[in-house]
Amino acid sequence: MKENNQKRDILVIGFALFAMFFGAGSLIFPPYLGLESGEDWFLGFMCFFLADVGLAFVTIVAMINGSGSISSITGVVGKIPALIMNTAVIICVGPLLAVPRTAATTYEMTILPILPSVNIVLFSIIFFCLVIILTIRPSKVVDIVGKFLTPLMVIALIILIGFGIARPLGGYSTPIVDSVVREGILNGYQAMDVLGALGFAILIINTVREHGYTENKDRINVTAKACILAGIMLFLVYCGLTYLGATVSTIYNIAEVNQASLIVDITQDLLGHFGVVMLGIIVGLACLTTAIGLVSAAAAYFEGISNGKIRYEVVVVIIGIFSMVVSNFGLTMIINIATPILSLLYPVVVVLIVLSFFKQKLKNKNIYKGAAGVTLVVSLLSLIDTYGVAIPFLQRLPFASAGLNWILPAIIGGLLGALIRMRPQEESSSAEKGI
Repeated sequence: MKENNQKRDILVIGFALFAMFFGAGSLIFPPYLGLESGEDWFLGFMCFFLADVGLAFVTIVAMINGSGSISSITGVVGKIPALIMNTAVIICVGPLLAVPRTAATTYEMTILPILPSVNIVLFSIIFFCLVIILTIRPSKVVDIVGKFLTPLMVIALIILIGFGIARPLGGYSTPIVDSVVREGILNGYQAMDVLGALGFAILIINTVREHGYTENKDRINVTAKACILAGIMLFLVYCGLTYLGATVSTIYNIAEVNQASLIVDITQDLLGHFGVVMLGIIVGLACLTTAIGLVSAAAAYFEGISNGKIRYEVVVVIIGIFSMVVSNFGLTMIINIATPILSLLYPVVVVLIVLSFFKQKLKNKNIYKGAAGVTLVVSLLSLIDTYGVAIPFLQRLPFASAGLNWILPAIIGGLLGALIRMRPQEESSSAEKGI
């Protein structure tokens, strides 16, 4: 593989990764986190970035080290549980939550401020027709996103953040949340990039193969460098957006601010109507690129588990139509639906991602099952506690203040699993798979 071609591929794939990860949540959560965090905005941002982008790219590397499928991470818990978990993840980052959120965000942050008379139903039909058209040919998805859509979006973002740095609207208030760390991590959950990475990785790995990288070490090299490029870009953009939110923490009353409209209000104050139009371009491109990536990844997954019986193109159309319907529920409703589901899924997925790096050392599958099972129980109890049924011991667990009370139970669950020997057929299966 020629070096010049490799550099071009890294650039295109890196830009595509940036564009697919920089979606609806990217424009909603960082500015709001900055508003909540005030003078501690950078601490909140770092927690958000590590919980979101950091874990997302770790996920991609973990999948490349495995078979390149979601099951390379989740398969250790058993065939049926893995299938249930994989399908739940793909449905969340596909038609149920993430994809409809892209359309709802575009409508509320692009269409309403500029063309308030446009009906959301009409808009959603147009939006998802465009998504279906651009997604129907999977081999072209990454190139379309990386070569054409991302550069336009990056230019618009540089202009917006540059004005915010040059002419900040105000100063920083003291944090108005009990724990900036916890808020950063929870906002990282809401961005859904770790779950999205499970889908995006399939798309990226297939693209890298199609570009001629047949050796595993070459695929890891190209993908890792593309992740670094995308990570640097996301770091700078997320940091800038969080900073913009922090600069209005002494001006805006958080009780009167809507998450989706915050960045629109900031842009209006910074750049006037021209800025709102430019932001509309950013939002539209960001959400469109993310929707393309997620629909393509979800369609590839469902085609795969059906062994090709359900064609990719058919799944793309089905997801597009279903997402169009859900997007009409509105952004606030979609976020409210997402919160409990993500609080339940995220910790379990993170535990399995981390453990996937130790497969050569940890041969006993019961370690993975114990860690994942206990994490799921603690996450479920935490969710029940959040909705009004007090479970006091959860708050006494280590890292509870940061929303990470599942870490110690996960370790204990893994240790308990290690004490249980695998059945002979499981041992032979693990040996065959190199686990």
